[in-house]
Amino acid sequence: MARLVYHPISIFSFLSTAIYTLCYADSSSPSCLQQNQTPLFIFGDSLSDPGNNNYLKSISALKANNGPYGITFFKYPTGRFSDGRLVPDFIAEYAEIPLIPPYLQPGYHRFTDGANFASGGAGVLDETDQGMVVPLKTQLEYFKNVEKQLRKKLGDAEATTLVSRAIYMMNIGSNDYIFSLATNSSFIKLYPQQYVGMVIGNLTTVIKVVYERGGRKFWVPNLSPFGCTPAMRLSYNSCWEEATALAKLHNQELLKMLQKLEFQLKGFKYSTSDFFSFLLDMINFPSRHGLKQGKKACCGSSSFRGNRLRMNFVACEDPSDYVFFDVAHPTEAVNQEFARIVWNGTRDQTWPYNLKELFEAN
Repeated sequence: MARLVYHPISIFSFLSTAIYTLCYADSSSPSCLQQNQTPLFIFGDSLSDPGNNNYLKSISALKANNGPYGITFFKYPTGRFSDGRLVPDFIAEYAEIPLIPPYLQPGYHRFTDGANFASGGAGVLDETDQGMVVPLKTQLEYFKNVEKQLRKKLGDAEATTLVSRAIYMMNIGSNDYIFSLATNSSFIKLYPQQYVGMVIGNLTTVIKVVYERGGRKFWVPNLSPFGCTPAMRLSYNSCWEEATALAKLHNQELLKMLQKLEFQLKGFKYSTSDFFSFLLDMINFPSRHGLKQGKKACCGSSSFRGNRLRMNFVACEDPSDYVFFDVAHPTEAVNQEFARIVWNGTRDQTWPYNLKELFEAN
């Protein structure tokens, strides 16, 4: 595979940002209406959060509002847990819509492009990091509010069409396992199958509610090997096998759930992507992907740089050499490569559709 290299902002990104600015003044202009073909509604955790946590009264450990976050692309911390863009940002560019801002960001929002409800540290279960993040069920309530606003603005018929045409990105679940293991929950240790079933069951409920509101096209990737992050290696000096086993079990049940929903729900279409295998290969064999370091983070302290500092800290010279930017989150270079696979990857990488095919589907 060719070396992953950061590319400066594209002509399209510049133009789409300019269009987005103009649409603040007139959202009914022709250029704005052309951007409304397929909105992105994004649910998730820190892998998708563009800065929602900046607007929460929570502890700083669950925020990415200090340097060197954002140094590669934005040149300042936006609240994204990376040196630059996240997977939804690249998907928005591929789909030729502006970057979707944080839902909680004050000011005007052009929801005909979609909305991003993701919150760093969030889980499927309300108990995960409770009181410090926006859990999935609350993200669902935010979506319902957006849908109501769209119906009020566009009318029922056009809003219904927009909602059914939209892509619903749901990348969430890792924190449910990390939080429960970190708090030494006896339930997850004694009954891992039942715990996974509880997480999958709650995720299924949210997907069904979105479907009932008119959503038809979903992207739900499997979980990463979160037991192999620099933070985990700091404690175990290798991958935390208990965590990795839970990720594998979750991923097996997730695929069964999506296949079942496809059979049960008329018009339901999904795409799932193998984030687990993708990231694990990069961690273990970084040179295959043009990277230099798969196990140590670009920034942090202690072994593997697996300890996150709570203030401005120094990043490595070139984040694009690394798989991880901080103790648990990929660099922009890795996000960009995964987004490419999500968008137009082959069936062994993302299936039964890639996102480009879902965007084009009726």
